[in-house]
Amino acid sequence: MEFNPSNNVVKLSLLGMGMEEKGKPEEAIKLFLQAWNEATDDQEKFIAAHYVARHQKNASDKLKWLETALLFALNLNNDAVRSAFPFLYLNIAKCHEDLGNPLKAEEHYALAASFKDNPSDKGPFYHGTRADLRVGDLLTPGENSNYKPELKMNHIYFTALVNGAGLAAALAKGEGSERVYVVEPTGSFENDPNVTDKKFPGNPTRSYRSQSPLRIIGEVTDWERMDPEELRKWRERLANHKGDIIN
Repeated sequence: MEFNPSNNVVKLSLLGMGMEEKGKPEEAIKLFLQAWNEATDDQEKFIAAHYVARHQKNASDKLKWLETALLFALNLNNDAVRSAFPFLYLNIAKCHEDLGNPLKAEEHYALAASFKDNPSDKGPFYHGTRADLRVGDLLTPGENSNYKPELKMNHIYFTALVNGAGLAAALAKGEGSERVYVVEPTGSFENDPNVTDKKFPGNPTRSYRSQSPLRIIGEVTDWERMDPEELRKWRERLANHKGDIIN
């Protein structure tokens, strides 16, 4: 199932993260539990359980929710969640350590170490912007951030979800039309750490970044546009976001 920013569980998770940033953990856990109760498929349950886990007061309850999140992640076992496995196994190991289960802790530390965070995603890949570009042009790092104009970005960002690139285009600075280009990485790339585990567990948006240029190989026009109210809320979240960008 493709990650959808209009999904109700995703929206509840975003609201919960907003409460966390405002220093309101009690309000955050209410929203995450609501997301869990409304989740209907493995991806939604995986996301919700991840957030519920990190608000548990003791190691036993935290372990229960982490193992629940892991169960649904294993059911999915795709590029969207694979990068969450080291994080999940590491935190499960810490819980076992706190509970006095050294053998279980050692087992899960080893599982965490066995996963290498190298994306296996084969694409196709997309980049959303308002720039008017042509096939063969190169997108390179070094531009100012759309979200913090004073920050010059060390990477160029892209995604394997066309609707995610469409959202990026809608949020991009500038007066030009929203454009979504099909791109080809010219070098190695990594999971975008601003998404992976910092916000959503794993990489459900299949968002990546590279220090090497992206070559434009085509353009798409048929992505799902957000309605003006949803777009306004996204701009509001970005404007109120106080966290740092991992550059």
